[in-house]
Amino acid sequence: MLLTVDLERLKVRKKDLVLDAGCGEGRHCFGVLERGADVVGLDLDFASLRAASGRLRDRASELGSVGAVNQGDAFHLPYRDNTFDRVICSEVMEHVHDYVGAARELARVTKPGGRLAITIPTTTSENLYLRLGDEYFESPGGHIRIFKPRQLALGLAKAGLGTEGVGFAHGFHTPYWVLRSIMNLPTADDSLLVQGYRKFLIQITGSPFMDSLEKTVLNRICPKSLILYAEKPAAP
Repeated sequence: MLLTVDLERLKVRKKDLVLDAGCGEGRHCFGVLERGADVVGLDLDFASLRAASGRLRDRASELGSVGAVNQGDAFHLPYRDNTFDRVICSEVMEHVHDYVGAARELARVTKPGGRLAITIPTTTSENLYLRLGDEYFESPGGHIRIFKPRQLALGLAKAGLGTEGVGFAHGFHTPYWVLRSIMNLPTADDSLLVQGYRKFLIQITGSPFMDSLEKTVLNRICPKSLILYAEKPAAP
């Protein structure tokens, strides 16, 4: 399962209630279920939610947990204050103008003492794609900023969250997006090279050797994603 967030480092435990804000088709949701926790996925894209909802509900039923999805956005979360033990927000902040406002909403629904994992593309990979062409940032729904880790950490601090640690992920995916950018992003899927590399990525998923190679080598050289692990202060 291709996860950006290290769920062990996030300390997801059995019967925790977890929010995945910007869940897409639910890859982190399924990872959370496998750890025995309950999960709610939220996304604006109804097609992605529809693809995830049935499978997520069925897997949760098999595991004796709860798995549900809601449509909504990060600025108006349809949940009460202090609801979730853990919160994941993966590859969302680079798409929104008011990322501090989004962070405040995530903080609002997190329980005091709860932990959050916020992921963004790395500065290095984003600048590399930008040098190779404008399509990566000009495509509809594309990224509107290149984050520096300190910039996001300061934004989280304004939202009342303390950054506890940093991680990196998806070293194998940086060459994939480089290749897509070189091959003209809007039509890159027609390229045999892009198709071949995508098949390679699918084939190595679940390989312990490739996973170790990525974590020990590629994530130190060319990670695609950066993860900030943060905590909401415990109530006095």
